[in-house]
Amino acid sequence: MITQLHGRLIEKNPTYVVIDCHGVGYEVNISLHTYGQIGSDENIRLHTHLQIREDAHTLYGFYQPMERSIFRLLISISGIGANIARTMLSSMTPVEIQQAIVHEDLAAIKAVKGIGLKTAQRVLIELKDKIQNVAGMDEIPALKNNTIKEETLSALEVLGYPRRQAEKVIDNIIQSAPESSVEELIKQALNKL
Repeated sequence: MITQLHGRLIEKNPTYVVIDCHGVGYEVNISLHTYGQIGSDENIRLHTHLQIREDAHTLYGFYQPMERSIFRLLISISGIGANIARTMLSSMTPVEIQQAIVHEDLAAIKAVKGIGLKTAQRVLIELKDKIQNVAGMDEIPALKNNTIKEETLSALEVLGYPRRQAEKVIDNIIQSAPESSVEELIKQALNKL
């Protein structure tokens, strides 16, 4: 099993990268989330998942081990293959996926291209307990219950901004400045929405 690659970034595309590891070039499929985290550095380290089928050996790469853990949980669900799991990680961040599962947000899961109602329900039922144990995601449920965040979301909704879009912006602001007041969050969110 190839669990990580560390080498020189040869090619970078939104769906895959090529990494040269001591003269061997590995093509690694990535999500848009990982693509956004890969900088312009020549040296790169990706945590990988190797999928072996009769006709192909395919590598999937993730910038953080947490994203790989989410990917592995998703592909354990009947009806979700590696490509749909990668699409899900491209449509939502690992944190958003975890929040959607923990808070049983069926609409958010169903909004991902390729996931229907029954598959979305299966994701919620089968992963609700497992998603809590993903390393590096312990702090996320606390953000969801944050009253300052809820007050900010309510204010932005009253101003006419969609909740899902506003929530993404607010989560980013809270992660960079956790001590922000409601007023500060609203001002920063309005600048980014």
